[in-house]
Amino acid sequence: MADWDIKKLRILRTLQELGTVTAAAEALHMTPSAVSQQLTGLARSLGVTLLEAHGRRVRLTAAAQLVLRHAEEVFAQLERADAELLGFLQGEAGQVRVGAFSTAIPALVVPAVQELRGTHPGLAVAVREAEAEAAYELLAEGSVDLALSLAAHAPTPRDPKFTRVSLLADPLDVALPAGHPLAAAPGLRLADLAGEPWIFGSSGPWSQITTTACENAGFVPEQAHAAADWSAIWAMVAAGMGVALVPRMARAGGIRGPGRGSGVALRVLHADQPRRHVIAAARRGAEGAPGPARVLDALRRAAAAQTARGSGDTAEPPGTVQPD
Repeated sequence: MADWDIKKLRILRTLQELGTVTAAAEALHMTPSAVSQQLTGLARSLGVTLLEAHGRRVRLTAAAQLVLRHAEEVFAQLERADAELLGFLQGEAGQVRVGAFSTAIPALVVPAVQELRGTHPGLAVAVREAEAEAAYELLAEGSVDLALSLAAHAPTPRDPKFTRVSLLADPLDVALPAGHPLAAAPGLRLADLAGEPWIFGSSGPWSQITTTACENAGFVPEQAHAAADWSAIWAMVAAGMGVALVPRMARAGGIRGPGRGSGVALRVLHADQPRRHVIAAARRGAEGAPGPARVLDALRRAAAAQTARGSGDTAEPPGTVQPD
């Protein structure tokens, strides 16, 4: 394959534009002999004659014109590459891969992506649903650039492989049967539900979150039923089979369930409001890269908007979603 030397091709293009070796040398801040040597080397590497005598001057051969036609396409592609590289270096282009748990995707990731589409259309975000253990494996191996998880299920802040960024504290509300004696009780506390039958997952993060919240309120919840998604939990609560904690972020992520006449009262717990903390993590040192930094900023704004909406939330029913 011929050796297409970009520097020498630019010299050939300048000669074509200006017409003489002397003019090309002046424009390129070179000597005429240096221009001639460079073009002789280019002709040798390509295996064609590029210049021919024309009176006291030289002119480009047909082979040189063919070379330049292809060189112009190369120059244009290099210009595009330069522009894209500059955008990448400024966080305006490229791809950032995000691994996130299910309820974080509609509540935080999707709003961040929608914002970035308007402000940085050249920056693509690829989303992959993954729970904490899988997300951090993907992050460590370089398959994702950012991982969203609950803080309780993330590596310790002292883990040297990752940098953690706090996003928000997600309040947990309580779902009770509509006819429950405490459904309209003022100042409802989690401790008031110590004697109730509880509905939550048989294992995994949501089971841990429920039991931890109740234990912090001073009691161990009696698990009457185990369910893996909100539609099942909702139906059992509506049937009077027990009570359940509901993460507000799961409801505020665009998920909608039954209306207010569905047989469920969703109450905000004020005095001892349990919360689950959501964080983003990056490989240590990579969080400052332009692309991931742009996405982190957008996630922070989505989290702030989520917190602002949640502060005045009167609690609506959740839809069908896997608990995290």
